[in-house]
Amino acid sequence: MESRPAGMVTLALDAEGGDHAPEEVVAGARAAASPELKVLLVGRPEIVAPYLDGIGSANVELVPSEATISSHEEPAKAVRGRPMSSTVLGARLVSEGRAQGFVGAGSTGAMLAAGLLVVKRVRGVKRPAIVTVLPGMSGPVVFLDAGANADCRPEHLLEFGALGSVFARYALDIERPRVGLLNIGEEETKGSELALGAHSLLAASGLDFVGNVEGRDLLFDAADVVVTDGFTGNVALKLLEGTARALLLRVRQAGEADLRSKVGSLLLRPALREVRAALDPEEYGGTYLLGLRGLVVICHGNSSRVAIANALRFGAGAVRQGIVEAVERELGRTADG
Repeated sequence: MESRPAGMVTLALDAEGGDHAPEEVVAGARAAASPELKVLLVGRPEIVAPYLDGIGSANVELVPSEATISSHEEPAKAVRGRPMSSTVLGARLVSEGRAQGFVGAGSTGAMLAAGLLVVKRVRGVKRPAIVTVLPGMSGPVVFLDAGANADCRPEHLLEFGALGSVFARYALDIERPRVGLLNIGEEETKGSELALGAHSLLAASGLDFVGNVEGRDLLFDAADVVVTDGFTGNVALKLLEGTARALLLRVRQAGEADLRSKVGSLLLRPALREVRAALDPEEYGGTYLLGLRGLVVICHGNSSRVAIANALRFGAGAVRQGIVEAVERELGRTADG
């Protein structure tokens, strides 16, 4: 591993990943880069270099790739067949120790495949999960899996509970996180075979399991960590994002109805901005793929420069918090035991 100045974090960034690449991605890298954060932009020089003109920063470096992977390709096949694509090369920079994490807004499937095949899983982890932090009414809620594993078995949800608990302790300073299971009712007899099996395993684990959490209580302090399968989790996450966007749009439209509404809207604007910041995915930029030997941050495909910059800062924070090392210690110890 190359030497770095004390406190310096180096992250690889897929310069060609996302709907607005490379322009918005490069702009996000420029905004986030600093003496404490170096960004390795991975992309084809002929595509990316024009957006680097006049950048004048030692904290942004272009790492040449030869291809990209689109969302229309079969992820694992593309990752195996294109070792010099920006997605694979970015993951390889992590596995080789040149970067401490990889951030990308390209194909989610390719990011997942590159994480599993190139960065590889932590010993003792069967299913890495996508972890997102939801803005709960009484504090953050760690939610997983948000889309990595559409088909799960009960033991996978137990593992998600362990992963989420490690994340909550080290990233959010919650000493003993309360773990809940997303389900259609609070009673332990409710739910699918998956939910029933997972409930039994979680209840018998050493985790602070508080039982089932209904969807309506997800943001209302029912638990610090809420687990579910990746299919349900992805649907729930996108529903929350869409609902928040629709609600804010309705409030804005109501504020333009007449003069009284416009005055009220002006008075409420500071508070509404705070609400928007709490609910806007661009504010945190991305989600962690937790359970790998290195950090992987997956961004929305339509990420703007603001979202990319925030995802880089988000990733740098996780590196400094030692999230990957904490997972390796705690889940690796479980596997050895």
